[in-house]
Amino acid sequence: MSTMRAVLIKDGKGPIENLYVGDTERPLPKEGQVLVKIAAFGLNRMDLSQREGLYPPPPGASQILGVEFSGVVQELGHGVTKWSLGDEVYGLVGGGAYAEYVVCNQGLLIKKPAHLSWVDAASIPENYITAYQAVIKYGEIKKGDNVLVHAGASGVGVAAIQIARVFGANTVTATASTRDKLDWLLSIPNGATHAVNYTSEDFAEHVKKTTNGKGVDVIVDFVGRTHWEKNIDSLAIDGRMTLLAFLSGSDVPSVNLRPILYKRLKIQGSTLRSRSLDYQTELINSFGTTVGQITGAEGSGPIRAYIHKVYPWNEIQKAHREMAGNKNSGKIVVTVS
Repeated sequence: MSTMRAVLIKDGKGPIENLYVGDTERPLPKEGQVLVKIAAFGLNRMDLSQREGLYPPPPGASQILGVEFSGVVQELGHGVTKWSLGDEVYGLVGGGAYAEYVVCNQGLLIKKPAHLSWVDAASIPENYITAYQAVIKYGEIKKGDNVLVHAGASGVGVAAIQIARVFGANTVTATASTRDKLDWLLSIPNGATHAVNYTSEDFAEHVKKTTNGKGVDVIVDFVGRTHWEKNIDSLAIDGRMTLLAFLSGSDVPSVNLRPILYKRLKIQGSTLRSRSLDYQTELINSFGTTVGQITGAEGSGPIRAYIHKVYPWNEIQKAHREMAGNKNSGKIVVTVS
């Protein structure tokens, strides 16, 4: 049995202190799969939930944390036709990215362009594909639409703001909890056009003012319960809202269905990790038209990957604490060495 190092969890689940780098079995690529030697992986809030035992990986996926990575193709399973040994890639998996090696279906890999660093590439798959799904596939954004993005400084939030701008949004309002985050979102190229501190301001009233009473056409929400009523109030006629998470809880005690009916609203729940291989492959193929527009923060692309902080993987506990403390503006990435 070949072994590798990976970030493991003492007792299988638990607090941040249970994370450590140890030895485990190295995976073997099955038919249609590719073994990738990982250079870097991205952190996502679902990793914290999985570590705590609250969000298990989908059936058949690795129990090791992590869903996005960048690295080099090391071995090909039977039937792989899209990739060759030594190809530089980044991609999505149901689990296993917090490791030296990961197996990934060939359709869930994307060629890493030379202008992207390993860190930048690792920050893209989960966040930018999720944002693309929310804004383009479900949000059905059209040129001139007004958009509201909650958790604007999160990895998905930053991606959704930029994608909305590139696809022709008239206004993009971002919410966040601190002035520093809001100022940063307003300052970046193709960033938010308006920003609201949801802890002290009414974002529904704000978007009504900025849209001359119309409301927003598209909402991307991660918050859930505390934002529900204002979200419905914020939406314009024929508005679309995509729910990606429930950071404030999922139980809304009282719901008035009237505005949903009379404003003809579309409310779509969405996950990416648990979707079928065919769905994810098709989504990545569609996203491929956008990939070439993404550069690092110092690049000139209309969409950029913004890195909050990079940690070596022997500091994985610090990385989880940073995310748990909601300190990030942009992506937290971990390098493997």
